[in-house]
Amino acid sequence: MSSGRSKAGSLKVRVIRGRNLAMRDIRGSDPYVILSTKNQKVKTRVIKKNVNPEWHEDLTLYVMDTNDPIRLEVFDKDWLTRDDPMGQAYIDIRPLIEAVEHEHGEIRTNHSGLIGSQVIESLIHRRNGRVIQEITLRLENVECGEVDLQLEWIGTRGARR
Repeated sequence: MSSGRSKAGSLKVRVIRGRNLAMRDIRGSDPYVILSTKNQKVKTRVIKKNVNPEWHEDLTLYVMDTNDPIRLEVFDKDWLTRDDPMGQAYIDIRPLIEAVEHEHGEIRTNHSGLIGSQVIESLIHRRNGRVIQEITLRLENVECGEVDLQLEWIGTRGARR
């Protein structure tokens, strides 16, 4: 990021779907996603017995420092024992913030460094006056799995619908 400055504000994350998630139980997995920053955690609902879940769920995080990555974790809900991890990834929101600040048009991004191989595809574009990042992440520390997300920086203006 060119400015190197961090900002505080709200990030809207639409958790769209998981693909080819790991099987953690004999009859399938009951996945859910947790997104977290240093000061907040939010989670999706549990989708029962599905390794290709469709959440289409909007979560909002308050981000204290845009230089800090957002942690994404997928878990298998176990009703009697501890939930099983199904992988994790980190989201670097700096390219989105830069696009918002500099009013870029459509750009395909190739991330390196912190989240390098986790990003399969990332596209930042304008839609109805809003800057949206569509991103597909490969989960780490697991044998397989991807998660599709849409990110929108709301900043300090408050939630938009």
